[in-house]
Amino acid sequence: MGQKDTTVTILGHATKLPQSPDEATLERVPNPHPDVRYVARFAAPEFTCLCPVTGQPDFAHFVIDYMPRDWLVESKSLKLYLASFRNHGAFHEDCTVAIAKRLMALLEPHFLRIGGYWFPRGGMPIDVFWQTGPAPEGVWLPDQGVPPYRGR
Repeated sequence: MGQKDTTVTILGHATKLPQSPDEATLERVPNPHPDVRYVARFAAPEFTCLCPVTGQPDFAHFVIDYMPRDWLVESKSLKLYLASFRNHGAFHEDCTVAIAKRLMALLEPHFLRIGGYWFPRGGMPIDVFWQTGPAPEGVWLPDQGVPPYRGR
């Protein structure tokens, strides 16, 4: 695995919301327990982006589970990255998969899965799920806990 810069520039500093996901900086920090197989979970229940056709806001509840190798995602940078979609026009599938791919490239984890639980657009929720492969054996990976749409 190639070494990348691990300087944390966001945590502990005043920061502005990035204007787009492309401008957002995602940072990582060394995993203090790379010898232990465990899962870290991030939930973002107030994700927002824009419909690329109408410009209307779309809302989702994201759950991101990953099993770190050498790196952890720095949480403030992740929050700002996810918030940078607020003015970004993209379809649900694009947002969900783009977030997963960006985290995979940054972290190179053993395993990653993302659930994008989208609120209805045109009366229909469009949920998007992606993972790197089968869930790893011997690691507790709970259900993501977001029920099927019933007025979430």
